[in-house]
Amino acid sequence: MSLIRYLVKRTVTYLLTLFIVITITFFLFRLIPANPIAAFVGQLEAQGRYAEAEKAQQVIEEYKKMFGLDKDLFTQYVSFLRELLRGNLGPSLIGFPTPAQNLILERLPWTIGLLGISTFIAWTIGMLLGCILGWKRDTTYDKILTSTALIFSQIPYYLMAILLVLIFVYYIRILPSGGAYSPQLTPGLYWEFVKSVIEHGTLPALSLILSTGASWLISTRFLAVTFLAEDYLHFAEAKGIKGSRIIKRYILRNALLPQVTGLSINLSFMLGGQIVLETIFSYPGIGYLFSIAIGLLDYNVINGVLLLIIFTALTANFILDILYPLIDPRVRYHE
Repeated sequence: MSLIRYLVKRTVTYLLTLFIVITITFFLFRLIPANPIAAFVGQLEAQGRYAEAEKAQQVIEEYKKMFGLDKDLFTQYVSFLRELLRGNLGPSLIGFPTPAQNLILERLPWTIGLLGISTFIAWTIGMLLGCILGWKRDTTYDKILTSTALIFSQIPYYLMAILLVLIFVYYIRILPSGGAYSPQLTPGLYWEFVKSVIEHGTLPALSLILSTGASWLISTRFLAVTFLAEDYLHFAEAKGIKGSRIIKRYILRNALLPQVTGLSINLSFMLGGQIVLETIFSYPGIGYLFSIAIGLLDYNVINGVLLLIIFTALTANFILDILYPLIDPRVRYHE
């Protein structure tokens, strides 16, 4: 298969998958037998905004027109696709009348910072330790660290988060339990604020690092042990090449491709996992925003967050498909 045909095939598959997912996401929550506008106005009534039922009903009808919920489902779908192409998700119930995309963009840097840093640390440590332990297999260090990693890898990240909160918040009492920074501080580039961000982000980041880093360590060690059975590594050892050079040039480089693939595949799961983690720590990222939106059935915010997660995962895999032959010369643009 030529390069052009390969790129066209991958691009069409990517766009078709994205379109199907967008469609499913749109209809999934709108088929739920609930009325988010009525629930929203009900909260306003409870706050004393609307004392008369008739006035409340008028407000409900106005909100329906504003959100486009007064039309049939297919018309809503066509309108949704049209506005989505313009980068508009519509108004949000959570921060009405703020557009949903604005709320998501405000929260996105927190999620990217937390997830990006913790994922990079976990992946790097897991890769390096896995290669070293694979090379020094059956040693005391290998047995202790591999056994510990096996235990940590079986603990869900949310349970790990609860355990860390119990230890560092309620027993040792050296770290805050939630939030992104101290509420007494004004966000800005000064040391006190940066220090507060680091302190508040330590526990959620550590939860991800311990759980996912252990999994990367185990999988990389397995790959390393497999590579050690290859003839070229026996030949390298016979030539007297140093162990550090063998780890770097042979084991680590060969483990890089499957582990990069695994990272791209797990990206969607990790980003989705932020929802629970950020809810536990009340961290102001898109995960915490999504949990609030689910409670209010804020369709526009729900769609926006889900589409962001799915788009990130599909795009990462699409880019990886295109770059595969450049990363590994054994892969070619043909079947």
